[in-house]
Amino acid sequence: MKKYLIFLLVLCLFLVGCGKNKSSDVKKELISSINNLKAYNLNGKLEVVNNDDVFNYDVVVNYKNKDLYRVSLKNIANNHEQIILRNDDGVYVITHKSM
Repeated sequence: MKKYLIFLLVLCLFLVGCGKNKSSDVKKELISSINNLKAYNLNGKLEVVNNDDVFNYDVVVNYKNKDLYRVSLKNIANNHEQIILRNDDGVYVITHKSM
């Protein structure tokens, strides 16, 4: 019974791995999907190295079609946050006042 299960598992993996799409087709589909997005949200980490200083930031990007976006950069060490905002009125850089 175990031999049959192992054979079935290997056969399934082999059949799944033999898809009809080539890597270039998958790449074209991915690029097309990205270009047709109406909005997206991106979370990431940013490390800035300036001589001996290293600054780490949490980055959050929100994008909506027609080039409307909000980028939040938050310094991990001191929680200082800066926001870059583009809306219908223009582009703004917002820095919170630290107390």
